[in-house]
Amino acid sequence: MVVDKEPGMVVHPGSGNPGGTLVNAVAFYLKQKNPEIEESELARFGLVHRIDKNTSGLLVMAKTPKAMTNLAKQFFDHTVHRRYVALVWGDFEEDEGTIVAHVGRHQRFRKLFTAYPEGEHGKEAVTHYKVLERFNYVTLVECRLETGRTHQIRVHMQHIGHPLFNDDTYGGDRIVKGTVFTKYKQFVENCFELCPRHALHAQQLGFIHPVTKEEMKFESLLPADMSAVIEKWRKYSVKRD
Repeated sequence: MVVDKEPGMVVHPGSGNPGGTLVNAVAFYLKQKNPEIEESELARFGLVHRIDKNTSGLLVMAKTPKAMTNLAKQFFDHTVHRRYVALVWGDFEEDEGTIVAHVGRHQRFRKLFTAYPEGEHGKEAVTHYKVLERFNYVTLVECRLETGRTHQIRVHMQHIGHPLFNDDTYGGDRIVKGTVFTKYKQFVENCFELCPRHALHAQQLGFIHPVTKEEMKFESLLPADMSAVIEKWRKYSVKRD
């Protein structure tokens, strides 16, 4: 099952989020379809990978143990096609690049993750990025994940000095680039209101179907909040030019 998740929805139950998650919703849906299914089977149902609460877009869930094993192996082997679109602070010198830095829990602030460029902590993480559009002080980029670490894109972008726009965990919820004018400050505040979360969307997902062995490819349109904030920056950068 491929799900196009809205921003703000938690993927699976955990501390502080016992219910109302995507896993709960899918379990309820499957229970309606097949009342014979055991509750225990639905507890962490079919979760092969996950995306953050405030990230929107595509994720795949397995409906059977066989599908779960097959999909998990595809993720492990890094053969799954995943493309994310992110609005990040700052301009890039290059049109594309690769970020290689281990990602792991912050040693002091355990709820945060951080990059370890020397690789002494955390797990290996590789993110390829490509510039899609430049708006002077912010840039629209496409990110391709080679590995799937928690908060990987957010941590990697912060690590190279380009935190995600309005990412309140990794320093993107303040003016990182731009002018000191009040008018600009107000413009950015208006943008934050338009997109009240980190600007990250899981746009493309591709994998081999566990049963038919067919190549599957899915694409999700940018959600309204990100589209609106991108359009606002587009108009602003044209005016500024």
